[in-house]
Amino acid sequence: MIVAGSDFVWTADSFVQDVSAGAWVHEGLSLFADGHRGHLVGDVVPPVFEAYARVLHPAYRRTGPAAGDVEPVTWGEVAEANGRTAHPLMEWDFITAAPHRGQGQPRLWDEGPLIGDLDGATARALIAVLASFTTTADRCWFAIWEGHSILDDVRDGAGRMQAGWMGMAVIGDAITAADNRFRTLLSPNLWWPQDRAWCVATNIDLMASYVGGSRQYIEAILASPDLEAFEVSAEMSVQWDSDTINPRPEHS
Repeated sequence: MIVAGSDFVWTADSFVQDVSAGAWVHEGLSLFADGHRGHLVGDVVPPVFEAYARVLHPAYRRTGPAAGDVEPVTWGEVAEANGRTAHPLMEWDFITAAPHRGQGQPRLWDEGPLIGDLDGATARALIAVLASFTTTADRCWFAIWEGHSILDDVRDGAGRMQAGWMGMAVIGDAITAADNRFRTLLSPNLWWPQDRAWCVATNIDLMASYVGGSRQYIEAILASPDLEAFEVSAEMSVQWDSDTINPRPEHS
């Protein structure tokens, strides 16, 4: 699937050497971890904020013959069509009809949500909300998981920070770069402003991104008509089986 995104591409020269701006991220994630690495919201986005939101990555429905002829489909639409319940911890496999998992449903959705990748439209919708909730919109930090093979030729030279159990390569840029990609492929897995007013996390294994911030920030995200988001807490699960309301997939 081709998803329209930014026209701007980060290159190997985009990485910064001084990654001290990310020390607080690692500290927050490390202090929270206690045998549940990667299982809870607070393992994904630093658990130091007043409130949190789960921003669901949209599915897509084809609207024409070209690869880019698609329109977003919300999880809520899919849940309703399949007689499932939309709620903060719903999981994609739990709201799709069993015969269609991974294959689409005619006239409903053709491509499932992106995993570990924040699409450009959702990133831009977050920018529109978050830009007014920081005093340093012109100085933000974007971290990309170092395990991507596309980083092989720059890994040794790029500035590296630790974010919990994950190593990250770091880029400094303005908030408007949140939908940029490295070599057209990789979107940032973490991004935050210099004043630490909020943080956005897109874990490599998840179909949703998580945002931590003040109550006011999170309420603005929840109210955005361009985002499908639910309030969560740092102690809530991000695991595939966290949905305890909808029927468990047969294949599990």
